[in-house]
Amino acid sequence: MKSIMYHYVQKDNLFLPSFNHLHVDDFIKQLQYFASNFGFVSQEDFLICLERGTPLPGVVLTFDDGLKCHYSEVFPILKNLGIWGIFYVPTGVYQKKKLLDVHRIHLLLGLGKSEEILDYLKNSIKPEYLTDINRKEFTEKTYQIQQNDEATFLIKRILNYYISYEFRESVLDEMCDVFVPKKLTTFSEFYVNENELVEMEKEGMIIGSHTVNHPVLSKLDDDIQRNEIVHSFEDLIRMGLSIPLKTFCYPYGGFHSFTSATEQILKEENCLFSFNVESRDIYKHDLLYRKQALPRYDCNEFPYGQIRRLKKA
Repeated sequence: MKSIMYHYVQKDNLFLPSFNHLHVDDFIKQLQYFASNFGFVSQEDFLICLERGTPLPGVVLTFDDGLKCHYSEVFPILKNLGIWGIFYVPTGVYQKKKLLDVHRIHLLLGLGKSEEILDYLKNSIKPEYLTDINRKEFTEKTYQIQQNDEATFLIKRILNYYISYEFRESVLDEMCDVFVPKKLTTFSEFYVNENELVEMEKEGMIIGSHTVNHPVLSKLDDDIQRNEIVHSFEDLIRMGLSIPLKTFCYPYGGFHSFTSATEQILKEENCLFSFNVESRDIYKHDLLYRKQALPRYDCNEFPYGQIRRLKKA
C-alpha cells in the first residue's frame, strides 16, 4: 500500500517563474498512472487496514497545507473520478489571516531570485538567531529528494530549521516587504476557507490536522508540541467540521521533524493514524506497531509527479 504526498497542484503563475508546483495536467496524468498500475484503496478498505493491520495493494492520496488549489483544482478532479483523499490543514492561519512562514518562504523562492534573496538574508540575520544551526540532522536529513540550487537549499535550511522561531516571522516580514508583491500574499486566495473544507468533508474527503502553526515539532518542548496538536483538532471542530476520526501529518516530515514524545502525544489524543515522509510502502509492521509514523512517498517519486518551473531558479 502506497501513500502519496502532494502540496501545490495548480496551473503556472507568471509572477512566480521558479515556484515549485505540480501542474494540474500532470496531476491528472499521474492519477491515470496510479489507476493503471496500482489502483486506489477505498476509504472503507483503508480504515479496515488500519484496524486489522493488513495493508492492501493500492494508493492513498494525501494533500498538505490547506491550500486553495486543493479545493479549486484537486477536489473537482477527485470527485469526478470517484477518488477520496486526506487533506491536512494547519489551523492557525484562520485566526491570524496571514500566510504561514513556510508559504512565504515558498513565494520568495518562487520569484527566481535565490542568490539575491540569500545575500539579503545573510545581511538580515544575526548569528544568535540561528539557534539550531549545529543540529546535524537538520543539515544531513533535510531536502534529500528535492532538486534545488545551493542557494535555495541554504535559504530553506536557514528559515525552516536553523533560525529560532523567536525571530523568524519578523525576518520574513521584512524580506516579503522587499521582494514579494502584495497581491501574491492575499490570504483568501492562498488557503481553502472553512466553508470549502466543510463541503469537502461532506463529499467524502477526510480532513486532518497539520498542527496550528506548522512548526518543526522536534524544535519544540513537549508541552508546546502538545498545544500544537490538541488545539489544532479543537480548531477543526470549531470551524464546523465533524472530524469522525483524528488523523495527523507532521509538518516538513522525516524522522528529524518529530520525536518519540510527539508520537506519544498523538496516541494520548486518540489520533487514529499519522503520516511521516519516508519513501517506502506501508507494511503490516507499520499498521500494527507504528501508526503514528506511516510512510509517505512524495509525488515527485513517480511518473508525471515532477515539479514544473517556468524558468530555472
